[in-house]
This record gives sequence, C-alpha cells and structure tokens, in this order.
Amino acid sequence: MYPEELIAPMRAELSTVGFEEFRTADMVAEQLGPNHKGTTFVVVNSVCGCAAGAARPGVRYAVENAKVKPTQLATVFAGNDRDALAKFREMVLPYPPSSPAMALFKDGELVHFIERHHIEGRSAKMIGDHLVEVFEHFCA
Repeated sequence: MYPEELIAPMRAELSTVGFEEFRTADMVAEQLGPNHKGTTFVVVNSVCGCAAGAARPGVRYAVENAKVKPTQLATVFAGNDRDALAKFREMVLPYPPSSPAMALFKDGELVHFIERHHIEGRSAKMIGDHLVEVFEHFCA
C-alpha cells in the first residue's frame, strides 16, 4: 500500500470534480450490483505516469466539458483500496486487471471499458474527447 499522504493529491484530482471514493468491496457491490439504476462512471486511479499525465486530466476534462454526464462518478485507488478494487475487477470480467482503467455501467451492466493500453500514448485531450462521446452515447 502507498502512504496515504503520497496519494491524497491524486485522490483529490478526482474527488474535487465530484468523484465518490469506493474504498470497500461493499460500496462497490452496493453501487454497481443488480439493483443499479442510471449510469456510473468508475475510474481506477493509480500512481503511474499515464494516470498523472493523461488519465486523470482526461477524466477531469470530460467531466468539466460534457453536456451529458453519468448519474454517478466513482473511483477506486489501485494499491490502496484493495478490497474495493478486487470487487470492481470481478464486476468487469472478462477484462484483465488494468490500472489505470475506466468503466461505464448502465443499469447494472458494463457498457464501456477503457484499459491501460487505451490510455498509454494518448493525450489527456484525446481521452477526454473520447469520454465526452461515450457519455453522450450511453448517458443521454
């Protein structure tokens, strides 16, 4: 686990734009389980360079610029929110573990998933523009 003092600013990058932190498996199961209604966008946050340089800035861009947004924004932190992350990864199978990663759920079903290899090598603007399109398609 990373020291909380180290990752607090990384958590804040998302929480300050409205992301709720899923820190336990129960939170993930309760919010994304079979009774889930609406749309929930979940970001697997990470300390890696692609999270800092592209993923978090791209997510912030999308949330701040999209006309249509998910009902709920949530995040789990890889390396720290272990039980929550394990439950999340169970819910996005058959996708392999990936951090950072992004998932959009609609009415309890995974409808869009972005793996690390979709983030690496792309700019924050490219990721943000893609997310705006995803939100418009699935959240309208």
